[in-house]
Amino acid sequence: MASESDMDLAVRRAPGRPKSRSDEAERERITAGALELFLASGYGGTTMDAVAARCGVSKRTLYRLFPAKTDLFRAMVADNRRSMLALPRTRVDEPLDQALAAIFRLDIGAEQDQGRMAFILLAVAEAERFPEIGEALRLEGADASRRMLASWLETQQQAGRLRPFPPEAAARMLMDMIFSVQARRFPGDRELDRAERIAHARQCIDLFLNGLASESHGK
Repeated sequence: MASESDMDLAVRRAPGRPKSRSDEAERERITAGALELFLASGYGGTTMDAVAARCGVSKRTLYRLFPAKTDLFRAMVADNRRSMLALPRTRVDEPLDQALAAIFRLDIGAEQDQGRMAFILLAVAEAERFPEIGEALRLEGADASRRMLASWLETQQQAGRLRPFPPEAAARMLMDMIFSVQARRFPGDRELDRAERIAHARQCIDLFLNGLASESHGK
């Protein structure tokens, strides 16, 4: 007959209930799984039922975290925004060209770059068919990115490292220059490879800083 101490030990060793994921961890897991479906089937061809099955979650949980497919796509746009711009950024003492190269993720690895380009191409193609995608790209992508970049540029101006210029306009100009080659702009336009896009971005940064860098700080 097992002793009381043996029984206590067995209780302590018995597997407990697995710790449930936090909502934030579950959102990230669902977003990653849903992205694979969107890339394979497109926004219109992906259903919330398919997302729930792919991610192994109940539809109740899925709709609690993402009330609509649009909300799920907006979360993907926010994730992709972070792969495009490394902001916010707190350092103010690094060379401006190096800081902007880091902000625009010019050091991103080939695999990550391939993933973000795949999402950009999906978003551009589907935005023509689904207006809600265009709105998500504007609100969670372009607008949010421009605000954060403008805030960083304003901080540099206040530190005397950039000459005075409307930060929002400067952010828009710089983003337009660098991101203009992320996708084909017209039929027949050639898609640049990763090395060409990085070289283009560095040229844009150099041109931008030659125009705005304070004479006392340069680049």
